[in-house]
Amino acid sequence: MIIGAIKNGIVLDHITAGRSMEIYDVLHLGELECTVAIIKNADSVKKGKKDILKIFEVIDLDLDVLGYIDPGITVNIIQDGKVVSRKHLELPDRVTNVIKCKNPRCITSTEQGIDQVFKLTNREKAIYRCMYCESKAK
Repeated sequence: MIIGAIKNGIVLDHITAGRSMEIYDVLHLGELECTVAIIKNADSVKKGKKDILKIFEVIDLDLDVLGYIDPGITVNIIQDGKVVSRKHLELPDRVTNVIKCKNPRCITSTEQGIDQVFKLTNREKAIYRCMYCESKAK
């Protein structure tokens, strides 16, 4: 399989095997006009297997969403065929409008237009709680 080198774009590397389609959907990559390559179950020295997404254009990415979905992702920004920036993601301290509160009594469930804000309360167990009612995210 040959997937060309990127001149300008983004490579999302070290995605947990099998999660690339979820990230593709969450980032709405299907709406882009550029080439997007999905490599599933690639061999990895560190993880055994991994997924990779190559986006052949530089776009704005919500790194908090990516960090929430898969905190082990490495984001590589490519310009003129060279890596100019590399970011190793981790769980974000807060996420907004990524998780929905399941508590029917929460203000976010009863009032329209209020952001769904969750804060990280336990990094080791990846537990997020609603900022308004303290309900645990699933």
